[in-house]
Amino acid sequence: MSRSISMKGLCAAALLLPLAMEAEANGRDPLPRVDPASVGLSPERLQRIGTALKSEVEKGRLPGAVVAIARRGKLVYFEAFGALDPATKAPMTSDAIFSIASMTKPIVSVGIMMLHEEGKLSIADPIGKYLPQLKDMKVADVKTDASGAVTVDSKPAKRQPTVQDLLRHTSGITYGGRGTTAVHKMWPAGSAAAAVRYTSAEFLDTIGKLPLLYEPGTTWDYSLSVDVLGLIIEAVSGQPLMAFLTERVFTPLGMADTSFTVPDNKKSRYAGAFANDPTTGKPQSVLHAREGKPLKFDCGGGCLASTAADYVRFSQMLLNGGELEGKRLLGRHTVAYMTSNHLGPEIQNNVASLDASRLGYGFGLGFAVRGEDGISGVAGSKGDYNWGGAYGTYFWNDPKEQLTVVYMAHTPGPIRTEYRRLMHALALQAIVE
Repeated sequence: MSRSISMKGLCAAALLLPLAMEAEANGRDPLPRVDPASVGLSPERLQRIGTALKSEVEKGRLPGAVVAIARRGKLVYFEAFGALDPATKAPMTSDAIFSIASMTKPIVSVGIMMLHEEGKLSIADPIGKYLPQLKDMKVADVKTDASGAVTVDSKPAKRQPTVQDLLRHTSGITYGGRGTTAVHKMWPAGSAAAAVRYTSAEFLDTIGKLPLLYEPGTTWDYSLSVDVLGLIIEAVSGQPLMAFLTERVFTPLGMADTSFTVPDNKKSRYAGAFANDPTTGKPQSVLHAREGKPLKFDCGGGCLASTAADYVRFSQMLLNGGELEGKRLLGRHTVAYMTSNHLGPEIQNNVASLDASRLGYGFGLGFAVRGEDGISGVAGSKGDYNWGGAYGTYFWNDPKEQLTVVYMAHTPGPIRTEYRRLMHALALQAIVE
């Protein structure tokens, strides 16, 4: 029996050796590393992640990726695949920097809730209390005449959008690029598009004059809401959003590579995307790779760049109930509140419209929240929560399994949803106790 146990341990150690060597080459582990078997994961089954992602790289569908997985607060997997830059074929490294797009949103949501905990704002407050440009939002009144011509008028909202509406995307604000109606065409296409075009003042002046797509509190609609949250943070704290997040989130968590810009001394670590979508052949790009288009304001809805190491520390803080390594950012009850479903039966739930596998998910204050073990097109546990970015990044936390997974890649096209589903399957199948 002792010989059997010894051989099992040696096999596990052999499987972990490439991970340890890779981590040593690219810097310090973001969390304490342990043998996966010690926290109930099979080292052999974890290797399926590498097999699957290497196959995608070889097929020319995936330029490269970095995956970090932790269970019970311990790092069990941290590995890089493919190319850091598909143009030069430089190998991917675990400290690669990615444009995380909408994975910015959970970070900004945490910032808002920190101010809420301090009594500096209430999430039930109308947003105009903090941003006067948005104090009298109107709702679109769309009319079509006999000839088919469409006009967009406005009417008074039944109530003004609140901070909670912004957090759960029920504000009536929209993304212009996510629809084809006459109202959508009036709104900025997305967070990054707004941030490279407008200053914060111009952004608020612009959207303050636009009609809301829906009555506040009636419909979940993915939107510029979190960009507005970022500007509320600035108004309440008196700091630029980057300064606030650096002081209150990034520095306490040791997120040294997370920023709205990629500085010159780190650009060599920025992960490139394919010039063309491997499925459609259409040109594609990611935010921080664009030349000559600097951000005019820190857009809280989608403009951060980060690493898998940084983000897994952020996600582990949430999984720990607001604390990491003795540094508490949020109270336990606040995190529980954020990661509960905030879409009551009176609210039209369109969360699955972004990804059909999110069927059965509601939405909390910054995340999609799973309502049942079943229904969804991906495996998971009731109460798990997640969000991803338009350029291909993704994370999720499963409190029941005490599991956090961070997946970083630059695949801006629809293929990104395939990799989210793949990572759910590959991570969860490795749990053996």
